[in-house]
Amino acid sequence: MPQPGPPATRLRRLATPLGILATVTAAFAYVGTVDPNEPGHYPVCPLLKITGAFCPGCGGLRSAHAFIHGDLGTAFSANAVATTGYFLFAAVWVLWLVRAWRGQPPRIVLAPVWWWSIGALLLIFTVVRNLPFGSALAP
Repeated sequence: MPQPGPPATRLRRLATPLGILATVTAAFAYVGTVDPNEPGHYPVCPLLKITGAFCPGCGGLRSAHAFIHGDLGTAFSANAVATTGYFLFAAVWVLWLVRAWRGQPPRIVLAPVWWWSIGALLLIFTVVRNLPFGSALAP
């Protein structure tokens, strides 16, 4: 296992994951403060505006707003994929931070089958949330 190195080196390795955390925290703080449920604060999804169909991200801001206020049920009903993504992001970020602390490369490699599976799940989610029987997944 690589040695941790001097404190300056460790701090340099931690700068990027901590910078990403600061940026995500600022974004969530803004969405938590400026309610996306009130019209006029955020632009409308272009796909929704043009076609009337929900994209996989539709409801993501409302989901983030509910999530930051601790209402996981509302967050999940606004956008189940986004809410799941918040927890996935947190897990990957912690792994990244631990690896940076230890001086290990931050690589997380996924086989192509995982990327295709994620794409297929997003496509299925998008199609189902736009069908009458999948209205529970619509924002």
